[in-house]
Amino acid sequence: MKKEVKFSLVFRDMWQSAGKYQPRVDQLVKVAPAIIRMGCFDRVETNGGGFEQVNLLYGENPNRSVREWTKPFHQAGIQTHMLDRALNGLRMSPVPKDVRKLFYKVKKAQGTDITRIFCGLNDTRNVIPSIHYAKEAGMIAQASLCITHSPIHTVDYYVNLAKTFIDAGADEICLKDMAGIGRPVSLGKIVAGIKAYKQDIIIQYHSHAGPGFCMASILEVAKAGCDYIDTAMSPLSWGTGHADIIAVQEMLKDAGFQVKEINMEAYMEARTLIQEMYDDFLGYYIPKLNHINNSLLIKPGLPGGMMGSLMTDLEDNLKSLNKWKVKNGQPELTTDQLLVKLFDEVAYVWPKVGYPCLVTPFSQYVKNLALMNVIQMEKGKERWSMIADNIWDMILGKSGQLPGPVAQELVDMAKEQGREFETNDPQSYYPDKLDEFRQEMQQNGWDLGQDDEELFELAMHPEQYRAYKSGKAKADFEKDLAERKAKKHAPAASAELPKQIKVSLNGQTYEVNIAYGNEAPAATTAAAAAPVASGEGTDLLAPLEGKFYLTKDNSETPKKVGDAVQEGDVLGYIEAMKTFNAIRADKAGVITAILVNSGDSVEEDDPIMKIG
Repeated sequence: MKKEVKFSLVFRDMWQSAGKYQPRVDQLVKVAPAIIRMGCFDRVETNGGGFEQVNLLYGENPNRSVREWTKPFHQAGIQTHMLDRALNGLRMSPVPKDVRKLFYKVKKAQGTDITRIFCGLNDTRNVIPSIHYAKEAGMIAQASLCITHSPIHTVDYYVNLAKTFIDAGADEICLKDMAGIGRPVSLGKIVAGIKAYKQDIIIQYHSHAGPGFCMASILEVAKAGCDYIDTAMSPLSWGTGHADIIAVQEMLKDAGFQVKEINMEAYMEARTLIQEMYDDFLGYYIPKLNHINNSLLIKPGLPGGMMGSLMTDLEDNLKSLNKWKVKNGQPELTTDQLLVKLFDEVAYVWPKVGYPCLVTPFSQYVKNLALMNVIQMEKGKERWSMIADNIWDMILGKSGQLPGPVAQELVDMAKEQGREFETNDPQSYYPDKLDEFRQEMQQNGWDLGQDDEELFELAMHPEQYRAYKSGKAKADFEKDLAERKAKKHAPAASAELPKQIKVSLNGQTYEVNIAYGNEAPAATTAAAAAPVASGEGTDLLAPLEGKFYLTKDNSETPKKVGDAVQEGDVLGYIEAMKTFNAIRADKAGVITAILVNSGDSVEEDDPIMKIG
């Protein structure tokens, strides 16, 4: 009898790997029947990772989205699976233990069958508790091996890691080749080694197409006994995404495997609907370069899921850097020039920070560190001159044990700054917080939600959830989308561009003003409060572009006008490229003015506070 290989459609990751955002819930529900009628998928990736944060940014309830999106697949007998960042849950930063436990109860109740648990450090202390929490909640626990290519990450390393997860109770194993740089023959040996240890363990292979290895890798793992293959479909296959279901199905059929047929009429219907989503608004956040395979990705090993947002964010980084270069009489850089510099710097930085697998959040940490190095060096400053606290936590071991040693220059820098390396269980640094979030919801009169799902959402994404509840998230997104549409469709540079849009939220209309280029926006009537009026003193300038926050979580007390500060004190944060970069006082004094609101976008060198 032929060996059967089954297929999963990674619908969530298709969008994340292409660009910055995901479809709205109405779009998801509309496309689900066509995906089901295709008849070739036993599994669909429906949610997880950044998916639910995007709902919050739109002003949509992510809990309603997950429930409505998973329902038609359940009715059709198709399993749903999600991405799960172990210690980090669904976000970039570590999550308290009680929030992690609630996570699985909520997702099971909402209709997600399988959780794909991964840790970019492959630290078993982060993954094994999630295996137990998921199984206790009734979910299928799929433990991931984060695949990369380094002197440390050998076939034996991965086979032994899988054995540890299986012994700990994992129901399935995933080879998560998130950058698509796993070498085909080695991947086949890993699958064979796992099957030799436990023949009936289900193995699923996930890869990205960009570097060019994926089709050979799929064939090798299938020959070695892999049970499920992750695939995508046009117009979001290939490039920084994944192999197309049609090509994979035909290849495996020719190789003698038993595979399901594809209903091509339904395929074309689903493809048309995806293109409509693309044309509606999602295409404004999908750079053209992400449609192209690029073997330059082999060297830096950056994951496909990050490349979608990276190329979008890189436009802003380049604009900010070139503005500085023009001001200082230097030639501007092109996107390609900055990209090559970034790739080279990632390859330089990665071994020095201990070879973490380049997957969320560590791919962002290494990429951000490399990009900051490039930007600072382009401005004549020293490498390592700006390292975000999240990145220090990784280097110091607060996120888990790094696979390799940290470079001595970073060890010395940590010592100079009074930072200590940690060896404790990473969870021990992040105490329980659910009671605090429950109290906040009660004080605000917010409903805890069915199965405590609203409580979970606040606890998992505090800043985004608060912005969602206030209406600021929706207003900011609508403003950004309007700017992108105006820029794309303006017939000429001198064209009259819209200066204002109206956003309806909870029955109330807000007017949101739009600024272009270096214009200063007029005062807006959106939900945010007005900034504090300017006082006397020296301006504290934003060191980079991003969103300003007074705190990064509710364990901190926000600074206010009148507070005395010492040189080096943390006054706030700029969230850029999914990391929080601390803003420190450059002198002792008193805060006389806070010039921007928490959550506001700022550009490099914008005044944020005044210190008298």
